[in-house]
Amino acid sequence: MTTRRYPLYPASKRPEFKGQWDGAAWQNAPVLSISHFRPESSDHHPVTQAKLLYSVEGLYGLFQVQDRYVRCVHRRYQDPVYNDSCVEFFVQPCGDKGYFNFEFNCGGAMLASYIEDSARIGSGFRAFKRLTKQDRRQVFIYHSLPRMIEPELQEATTWYLEFYVHHALLEKYVGPVDISPGSIWRANLFKCGDQTSHPHWAAWSAVDSPNFHLPHCFGTIEFMAAESCQK
Repeated sequence: MTTRRYPLYPASKRPEFKGQWDGAAWQNAPVLSISHFRPESSDHHPVTQAKLLYSVEGLYGLFQVQDRYVRCVHRRYQDPVYNDSCVEFFVQPCGDKGYFNFEFNCGGAMLASYIEDSARIGSGFRAFKRLTKQDRRQVFIYHSLPRMIEPELQEATTWYLEFYVHHALLEKYVGPVDISPGSIWRANLFKCGDQTSHPHWAAWSAVDSPNFHLPHCFGTIEFMAAESCQK
């Protein structure tokens, strides 16, 4: 299985958090496609792309989803947002430590944990910690759709989810993180909708079983210097 690689460039300016896919802050960021659909998926395969950037203070991400059958009923922090129309960013800043799962429904609700051992134990994992309410203050989210969509939106819809995670949040769990040019983190990005009328499960870096929590399937993100940014 080929390992996916994403060149992560520093933000030339702070994104405005308006979901501006072609805006000044995002226009030079490479695009990645979340296009590896699990065979368990329905025939609905939404075109999902994402861009990532970094700064001294944190990581930025922007998803663009050309979707249909959009549903969003979970509104609280740590609700099971993967049951709604959802996008996800998993990141492992230090190769010898755990990873974080940041899961966002299209209405901006988030589920997030730090997972040290992803072996399944009942409805959880062998070793993991839910991020706290204080941790939540270090994640900023923009969503283009309303917080609640019920009944399901049947027509074709393009929506955006933008996020920012402070490095300080990651460092609380894994210690100092290296964001110098050449540093390589491991990561994966996903699109799902478990309890929509057309459920689907897609990954940027393909997973080899119907489970997103597979660190051995993660791709890599490589921190780049500003002067190497594509023009």
